[in-house]
Amino acid sequence: MTQVVEVTKAAAIHVKEMMRHNEEEGSFLRVAVNGGGCSGLTYGMGFETEKSPEDMLLEQHGLQILVSKEDAGVLEGTQVDYKESLMGGGFTINNPNAIASCGCGTSFRTAKKQGTPEDC
Repeated sequence: MTQVVEVTKAAAIHVKEMMRHNEEEGSFLRVAVNGGGCSGLTYGMGFETEKSPEDMLLEQHGLQILVSKEDAGVLEGTQVDYKESLMGGGFTINNPNAIASCGCGTSFRTAKKQGTPEDC
């Protein structure tokens, strides 16, 4: 069975560093899909202290990850990674369900979920 979301070791290390820096140790990492952006959907990541009954709990590389059951279908098979380059570092998200994305690379849509497109 495919993991709903895979957080790579590099991404998990960086998330844990951010948790320490922001005094969020022990929190969950929320990976979410929100409406908006040029193509209709955008990704969201943040820290939360509580799990709701509508959440799926994943554990990878010592990191506890929350994904809402509503977002699970859109995120199925998604990989969250962290890449460093000469221009700096950042998270990358590879979602095999995305069929279109905007030119700025921050929004997407899938065959099953169009979202709510906005002007860029």
